[in-house]
Amino acid sequence: MLKLRMHQTASYRVDDLECRVFYHDKCFDGACSASLFTRFHRECIGTADKFSYHGLVHRAGALFDDSAFVSGENAIVDFKYSASPKVTWWFDHHQSAFLTPEDQKDFEGGQADGSQRMRKFFDPNYISCTSFIAHIAQADFGFDTAPLLELIQWADIVDGARYESATAAVEMAAPAMKLTMVIESTSDTALIPRLIPLLTEISLQQVLDQPFVQELLGPLMERHLAALELIRSRATVDGGVITFDITDHPTEGYNKFIPYYLHPEATYNVGLSKSSFRTKVSVGTNPWTKLEPSRLVNLAAVCERYGGGGHARVGAISFPPDREDEARKAVAEIVTELRASA
Repeated sequence: MLKLRMHQTASYRVDDLECRVFYHDKCFDGACSASLFTRFHRECIGTADKFSYHGLVHRAGALFDDSAFVSGENAIVDFKYSASPKVTWWFDHHQSAFLTPEDQKDFEGGQADGSQRMRKFFDPNYISCTSFIAHIAQADFGFDTAPLLELIQWADIVDGARYESATAAVEMAAPAMKLTMVIESTSDTALIPRLIPLLTEISLQQVLDQPFVQELLGPLMERHLAALELIRSRATVDGGVITFDITDHPTEGYNKFIPYYLHPEATYNVGLSKSSFRTKVSVGTNPWTKLEPSRLVNLAAVCERYGGGGHARVGAISFPPDREDEARKAVAEIVTELRASA
């Protein structure tokens, strides 16, 4: 029988100090970052009696609700910067980490005067936020990352799209891939907070084997296959750019490698989808393209022009659910730009 540490299972007094971890929701790297941060904080910092978790999503409008911050410690991992004085810790690796120039100035000021140098960290050169936190925790705080190498390795593979092939990414034989599907597809707000404490305590296969995870896999695999066939029927490729629109089939997520699985010759992908809270433009680069990196478009910079962001090779833009026309206009402009570059 799995035994979690007492930090996760004990009853707490009202005056116990809480650390709330805000993480990129519906994201494997986000969940792994939250888990690794929790274990690092528990073993190296030790100022929190309990941990709680709050998922954050990119959406049109305000990304942070100030009332969600607790009176103890607040940590944001794998998500944009908040200048709120209530934020104690911050780790991010996205190129578009700052919503405004004022946010960036606030961060840089805290680094320059030393007040936040050992609590807020940013480096867009890391493949995953999980590996970034692991490096900082080990180098600056003496945290032992050896037991977590599987988690760190897979966070890099998943977030950096470092799969050996599109087939491996879409057919999902590895436990980490199935967990990614569960995390990206769930509509249950309690599921990922339930997974987070497990990810740094047991192997990924053991996490996958948990009964509450296994009961989700069958329906999710059926949904995955349905999404594959839907995108197959909608996707077209022209000028090296795959496009598709599935807004008439609302979904909380789909495997973002399906377009390259179907059209391996393409360089870019621009997909339009809709969920319960946004209309989303997803922009990506084929991880297996033969083009030299110097010839590829910086997609984070492209998405930032529309209020979105991401990494150089993958990004997204969120519009309100009822503003599909604006999203389609952005898609048309981005596709034109990418075709011209290709």
